Amino acid sequence: MTAQEAGGQAPAGAMGLEELLALPATVNVTTAGRALGIGRDKAYELIRTGGFPVRTLALGGTVRVPTAELWKALGVEGLTAARG
Repeated sequence: MTAQEAGGQAPAGAMGLEELLALPATVNVTTAGRALGIGRDKAYELIRTGGFPVRTLALGGTVRVPTAELWKALGVEGLTAARG
């Protein structure tokens, strides 16, 4: 069990549950990587190689990640319904 799961503070740089649940409909790759616990460079590498665990949206010269899919990958999708 992680400190976050035990109700403690999230590790430095990691995204806590409240912050994760407050994300807008889509986020940039850096934010998605932070939520997943990986760095920006690794996130972009995984996107390039098809290994990123969440569907991404290529919009012109930018890449966005749907927050609902990020929540699903992290297993917090049920919490969003309970909060609404």
